[in-house]
Amino acid sequence: MLTETDHPLTITTKSDRVVRDLDLLAPMAAKGLVSVTLSVTSLDPAIARTLEPRAPHPEKRLAAVATMAQAGVPVFVSISPVIPAITDHEVEHLIERAAAAGARGAYFLPVRLPHEVAPLFRAWLETHFPDRAGKVMAIVRALRGGRDNDPGFHSRMRGQGVWGELLATRFALACRRHGIGRGHPRLRCDLFRPPAGAQGELFG
Repeated sequence: MLTETDHPLTITTKSDRVVRDLDLLAPMAAKGLVSVTLSVTSLDPAIARTLEPRAPHPEKRLAAVATMAQAGVPVFVSISPVIPAITDHEVEHLIERAAAAGARGAYFLPVRLPHEVAPLFRAWLETHFPDRAGKVMAIVRALRGGRDNDPGFHSRMRGQGVWGELLATRFALACRRHGIGRGHPRLRCDLFRPPAGAQGELFG
């Protein structure tokens, strides 16, 4: 339906299987109708296995970025979540790898711990990183205004304070160094055609 009506869309995924839809995505990309974002949290296999046990290997995701880019699909990398004292040291290298794979842009999100996620995250820390669990949570609270989580619409995606500024500065410098953007392309909306038939009249 999306291809038939030239409806713009964005895809955000952890799965390299998105390349199976290249036959649909590439023609849409040629019209400026689609962009794809792949999330890559860590290049460390051990961290990736414990943090995202059912997600594809990070190298598979970067390979998917390269495949998308070679096919002309605007592709981006989301470095998220960034976990202080565990994955934050990888930010620069992840941007380097994303740029080398042909990504047009990248963005990052510091770890968020809303509601029921917080106790699960603490349990994960105590299981896999007991030696630094206290340090990690102290930095998380510094990023979130003294709390485990910041629900603020404008601040929750970036973090605040010294740690938030440090992450943002490192990210910006790495993007500049590797010639990678920090935004998404503006997709075309002027090509949209309501679907044919009586139901399509709802979109008119």
